[in-house]
Amino acid sequence: MSAARGRRAGPPFLFDTHVWFWYLVGSDRLPGGLRDAVDGALGELWLSPISVWELCVLDERGRVRLEPDPRSWVEEAMARLPLEEAPLNREVALVSREVRLDHRDPADRFLAATALVFDLTLLTLDERLTAARGVPTRSA
Repeated sequence: MSAARGRRAGPPFLFDTHVWFWYLVGSDRLPGGLRDAVDGALGELWLSPISVWELCVLDERGRVRLEPDPRSWVEEAMARLPLEEAPLNREVALVSREVRLDHRDPADRFLAATALVFDLTLLTLDERLTAARGVPTRSA
């Protein structure tokens, strides 16, 4: 166990897509408690490739703007805030079908499964995820 992890209770954090994006753009939609949690967990932060995919989809649909283009935005984001990349593997795929969520959003299923498989706490404000039994989340 790293010294940094020893100072903080609980497993490392996995970003939900919106929390990752809001943190990087400095959005006031991100509660201060989550911002502080991220700041205090540098070196223990994880990102699923599903969040990269989901953010690119949001850009394609015009819901966010990733300037100058999605690839460049993601590369700059990773340079500014280095993260562990959570592998999208067979176990995550299987758990994504076993996790109990009250909706069918595939991105949420993969994020919940990733948190479970890699013993991570999902940073999210999505009430559908925070209400899911058995999925470790933090929203404040």
